Amino acid sequence: MGSTSRTDFPPVRACIFDMDGLLIDTEEMYTICANKILAKYGKPNLPWSVKAKLMGVPGSSTGEVFHAWAALPISREQYKQELREQQHLHFPNCKPLPGVEQLLLQLKVAHDVAGNKVHIALASSSEKYNFEMKTSRPETKQTFSVFEEHRRVLGDDPRVKKGRGKPAPDIFLMALRTINESLDEGEKEITPEECLVFEDSVPGVEAGRRAGMRVIWVPHPGLMEEYEGRKREVLAGRIGLVPIGDEWQLGSLDDGWAEYVPSLEDFPYAKYGIDAGQRRVKEGAQL
Repeated sequence: MGSTSRTDFPPVRACIFDMDGLLIDTEEMYTICANKILAKYGKPNLPWSVKAKLMGVPGSSTGEVFHAWAALPISREQYKQELREQQHLHFPNCKPLPGVEQLLLQLKVAHDVAGNKVHIALASSSEKYNFEMKTSRPETKQTFSVFEEHRRVLGDDPRVKKGRGKPAPDIFLMALRTINESLDEGEKEITPEECLVFEDSVPGVEAGRRAGMRVIWVPHPGLMEEYEGRKREVLAGRIGLVPIGDEWQLGSLDDGWAEYVPSLEDFPYAKYGIDAGQRRVKEGAQL
């Protein structure tokens, strides 16, 4: 599956962001919520070996993998109810992760090297109710105001076919569609290969690759440790946590379409043909 690394990409004209664990510290909150319930029933904390299989998969926090491991003495419905109660307590405390605010500020006023405006959109598996809770903190709400309402594609968005969450590419393709439908007059339609997906989860990377887009993978250190020695497979979208077929959509090892970045503070603008000069950042300094 190895291939020659591509280097002749066009400049990036659209950046599409996941949310949980990438822009805000929700993955920590999910763990806190689960651990509260696990402790209540005398169970150990959720380990990364299990958590790694849940991240980025819609509905997985209450699904088969979790319950097979947890073996809780309560019904799944009761667990869902207790989890909702914990989330209601903790989700409003979510905060932006390091580098997020500056990155969004810069991209809001950025252009590619050819002078085209860079557009941004959100593509999150979170349903609208949870999204509102997670972004209710004033500083978090302010950060997310950079995403125009119609360019926020969420987990229960009717524009995305039900059952086609990540690792299917649909949510990213819809995010691109929302951008193309609202371009300024005279702007040329943006193609998938002109898009850059930002993801922290393995299924999210796969979804971005399946969409024919370039991908930046920014995993939690705990997740990175779980995939030690398999980074090349992750970046190719070939881990296959949730088999969905259509393998022709997947990448090849070392094909140049995806890369690992430790933090959003480390994003290499110039590498992706993005001009985010300090002059423009200052002009757009208010979200």
